[in-house]
Amino acid sequence: MKTYKPAATIFSSLAALALLSACPFVLPTYWTLILTEILIMGLFAMSFNLLLGYTGLLSFGQAGFFGVGAYATALFISKGGSSLFLCLVISLAAGAAAAVVIGYFCVRRDEIYFAMITLAFGMMLYTVAHSWIELTGGSDGLPLMTLPSLRLFGMELSLYSPTNMFMIVLLVTAVCIFFLWRLVRSPFGLLLTAIRENKQRLSFVGAGVQNLRLAAFVIAGALAGISGCMFSLFNSMAAPDFLHWGFSARPVLMTILGGSGIFFGPMLGAAVFFGLEQAITNITQNWMFFLGLILTPVVIFFPKGILGTLVDYLFKKTKGKP
Repeated sequence: MKTYKPAATIFSSLAALALLSACPFVLPTYWTLILTEILIMGLFAMSFNLLLGYTGLLSFGQAGFFGVGAYATALFISKGGSSLFLCLVISLAAGAAAAVVIGYFCVRRDEIYFAMITLAFGMMLYTVAHSWIELTGGSDGLPLMTLPSLRLFGMELSLYSPTNMFMIVLLVTAVCIFFLWRLVRSPFGLLLTAIRENKQRLSFVGAGVQNLRLAAFVIAGALAGISGCMFSLFNSMAAPDFLHWGFSARPVLMTILGGSGIFFGPMLGAAVFFGLEQAITNITQNWMFFLGLILTPVVIFFPKGILGTLVDYLFKKTKGKP
């Protein structure tokens, strides 16, 4: 049986947080922006991993909640909102509310049927964002003419500064990751894993499988909404492309690349994804073709993802087969 050492985990997490906090002060602005995007998309992928890696649900509509959070932020700011905290709260509530409605229909189905229903709802949201020009701006999206600032200890931090943007994104991401960490190691998280392994057996002992799935779906939607909020602030706009099914492929790819069911796997997958994108685009604009050439052997030789395969290898090497 695998064992976890809380003290070592806390220490390594704090060390990683301290290291990331120093990055914007030693790295060029360009790489600070790349790291900011990695953190946002990594959190987005980790919200998806709560469904796929822990609950066994493959969603192709996660971008819908991401885009709902982005548009909720843009609409709030366009109406005169100036509080960053309220932006986050509103996007969280919007993502959760959309997930409650959509999840009510989706969690009743399994496997490919669940995936197709989430895809259908995601494209419905995309169509609304693309067609409702009066509210969403249509294909042009909603630009953020101003960005909210954060007031801490009498200081006002402007999001126009790449360093401030990075630090705020890092803080929000760290809080969300801590929440996820506690969640997946709680009795609720164990129930989600039990659903993934054998939902019939769990239902036989009286557990409400659909309610547990819906709760996980809503939490994932809320975290995706927060990611969408930060992404809209980062890009100074909300666009219909944020809700497209092609955007939903990103967290799927990052999760599989890093390791499904491994807590930090999606974050590593996001880092590898953007790292490869930056390296390949320096050579050619057809980076998706070469990315596919690179990812194919990665998936073949790392069936559990990069981090998942590494963790499994180290565990077997030090402890023997479980």
